[in-house]
Amino acid sequence: MQQYNNQVLTGERALFMTDGARIENCTFEDGESPLKESRNLDIESCNFRWKYPLWYCNHVDVKNSSFFEMGRAGIWYTNDIHMKNVMYEAPKGFRRCDGVDLEDVDFANAAETFWNCSHVVMKNVTARGEYFAMGSSDMELENFTLFGNYPFDGCKNITIRNSKLMSKDAFWNCENVTIYDSYISGQYFGWNSKNVTLINCTVESDQGMCYMDNIVMKNCKMPHTDLAFEYCTVDAEIVGSIDSIKNPYSGRIQADSIGEIIFDDPKIVRAATEIDV
Repeated sequence: MQQYNNQVLTGERALFMTDGARIENCTFEDGESPLKESRNLDIESCNFRWKYPLWYCNHVDVKNSSFFEMGRAGIWYTNDIHMKNVMYEAPKGFRRCDGVDLEDVDFANAAETFWNCSHVVMKNVTARGEYFAMGSSDMELENFTLFGNYPFDGCKNITIRNSKLMSKDAFWNCENVTIYDSYISGQYFGWNSKNVTLINCTVESDQGMCYMDNIVMKNCKMPHTDLAFEYCTVDAEIVGSIDSIKNPYSGRIQADSIGEIIFDDPKIVRAATEIDV
């Protein structure tokens, strides 16, 4: 295995097509695509200061490293990558990657990050930025924290546990999403999605849970949530109150109290939804 220690690497494609290398305490700067088309990399305590550092790579392990702001569009078309204890400042971090495992990673600017990726596992990850994880699939997230709007648009097969999301328009156009023991705050949660299940969650959302097919909520709280479940098929078991619900298609809604129940669309059959207060 090749060894690179305590080096400053510059110029375009500095280590192009490297196969099998231990890269430690190195800095990549002033040169695009330093590790493009590389594989079998063990990267420890390195700094990536320039664009496109890991494109078209395979089998990459990154620990205790930093991706700076100019390391933008950093990891595209790369498969089987593991990252632990990483600071990631650059936007557009991951695109069309398959097999991503992250632990203790902080995305300071996660705008347009994780687009069209698959088979992603995250643990103890924090992200700040809009349009996170568009079009991705088969994701498992635990202890995930997000500050940013429009996340997970068009995603499939997502499981989230013990997480916090401060984001409006979250989980639009999704399919097969299960969220456990989490807190979500933001307008218009889940529109145009199907097969979304929330268990032991708290959701605050103006006009949340609308235009959804099979929204299931078990032992959840919905404080400060109004005009919920419009044009939805729903099975909701809510602890506490809901400010208002409007025009659900069918199903069951159980809550301690509902401030206002609105049926003002003549096409909706009121009797198709069981409301238990």
